[in-house]
Amino acid sequence: MKLDYHQHLEYGSYELDYAQGFLETAKERGLVEIGFSEHTHTFVEFEHFYYDDLILDDSFIGSFQQKWLKKNKFKYTVDDYFAFMEACREHFPVKTGIEVCNFQDQQAVGELLGKYDFDYIIGSVHFLRGWAYDSSEIKAEWDRRDLRGIYEQYTEEAEALCAAGHYDMLGHPFNIRLYQYFPDFDVTPYLQRVVEAMRRADMVVDVNTGTLYRYPVKEISPYGDFMRLAHEAGLPVTINSDAHRPTDSGAYHDMAVEYVRDFGYTETVRFTKRKREIVPLS
Repeated sequence: MKLDYHQHLEYGSYELDYAQGFLETAKERGLVEIGFSEHTHTFVEFEHFYYDDLILDDSFIGSFQQKWLKKNKFKYTVDDYFAFMEACREHFPVKTGIEVCNFQDQQAVGELLGKYDFDYIIGSVHFLRGWAYDSSEIKAEWDRRDLRGIYEQYTEEAEALCAAGHYDMLGHPFNIRLYQYFPDFDVTPYLQRVVEAMRRADMVVDVNTGTLYRYPVKEISPYGDFMRLAHEAGLPVTINSDAHRPTDSGAYHDMAVEYVRDFGYTETVRFTKRKREIVPLS
């Protein structure tokens, strides 16, 4: 079954004409169902988490992130989102998801998420000690950091997300390869720690083509070493595009299916109201 649960409307608006582009592309690529998983920075309810957690001083990182928080952020309520998803469902099968950043106050995050009837919730590591490591505008910060320290911090943040118990999927695991900073040390212990944390939390792997077509690394996340461990541990997978533009809905889906088949996967997960249905990969 062709599904794609990781798509974003943030570059446009909650207007049907804009969303229709995602739906039409999904149809053309043979998807039978999609899910939007808006970033939490879309919603006013989550604004304070960002101001609590991000570096917002006058440093190189802080100066950029101050501007980032004021650009196209916190423009809707979660109720606005649910209402718009209902409108979209009149035109195509659409599930309502959300992608939540690795905020430090996970208890408060859980209380907020619990107020809404999502079909699935993605937890993603987007910040390392308040640094938005995937932002190209501050990519130079990578040259100032110890890569072993980045792997440790990423792993700790992923473990904390999993342990919080709020999430159905871990978004794009180990996308810290996105700018081609490859380690010269054995990262297997870090991969194993995240796989084990996901196993304990009964979470699904977001096999994400976004790093293939949006970032210099040009590979599907998670990369092969993680995928081997994930399959050995029995972690389920979903195949997702991380589309931020209508033309990217379902992007490289067939390639990603073949990718996970190489590791032994034959099934994927369909979500409805946080309940799972195991369906064949296609």
